[in-house]
Amino acid sequence: MFPAAFDYLQAHSADEALAALAQHGGDARVLAGGQSLIPAMRFRLAQPAILLDINPIAELAYMREGDGFLEIGACERDAALEVSPIIASRYHLIADASKLVADPVVRQSGTVVGSLCHNDPAGDWPTVALASRAQLTIRNSKGSRTVAADDFFVDSFSTAVADGEMAFSVRFPTPSGRTSGSYQKIERKVGDFATASAAVQLTLADDGTIRDAGIAIGAVGPKATRVAAAEALLNGQKPTRDLIRAAAEEAKKIADPSPDQRGSAEYKREMAGVLVARGLVASLGRLGVKGEA
Repeated sequence: MFPAAFDYLQAHSADEALAALAQHGGDARVLAGGQSLIPAMRFRLAQPAILLDINPIAELAYMREGDGFLEIGACERDAALEVSPIIASRYHLIADASKLVADPVVRQSGTVVGSLCHNDPAGDWPTVALASRAQLTIRNSKGSRTVAADDFFVDSFSTAVADGEMAFSVRFPTPSGRTSGSYQKIERKVGDFATASAAVQLTLADDGTIRDAGIAIGAVGPKATRVAAAEALLNGQKPTRDLIRAAAEEAKKIADPSPDQRGSAEYKREMAGVLVARGLVASLGRLGVKGEA
């Protein structure tokens, strides 16, 4: 099948992109990596009248630390995160996910911000963004605003980006103290959508208790979901086998998967708990704490 007819525009600056979005509103879709948008257009699941290509905007292809955040621009490719020494050394959750997004060919073109805006229920980055307390910077021709990941993901394939707006970057808080994380994913084969996934990030206090826990699950509901009950169980506690198992049970409680060719609803729900437990054990292991699920 071929895409429906559309007009193609290139933006060579941020102002030019925002002016085009102000003019065309909901008729326009932004093209960065195109790894989700182009297939959707091919099958006519998306039929924009205007395709706005922002790839010529070189200043949007960046990754930098500052003011307590790692900021990633809208045109930065997944492949850049995969080989970044900064991410490998400090952002363990992001480092894990960067190696598991689709396949190496897709990662050469795909972008983190584009994946977040696509908001596929089985996508990798929304789950990571929730667990790590990420923020997204959204702009239009009149100004900008910052939206927390919890408020950004509205529903399947729907986000807080309104007509005439564009997500310019995502900001991940720089880990402080004893912080580590892990991304866990089950897929049938390399490059397939996740059957289930889990993102975990933990910060330990000086006394060995968990000061802050971030946990989210993906591919087991209409959108990636924070497991707030599991986070509450862990915070302020010393990690134990029973505590890890209890956190995994909370993930299973809120999982709401649909059966498909990748597995039954019961299997996916069970895997959500298994992956949360694995993520907790892996995160603790990176912090020098032995954990058992």
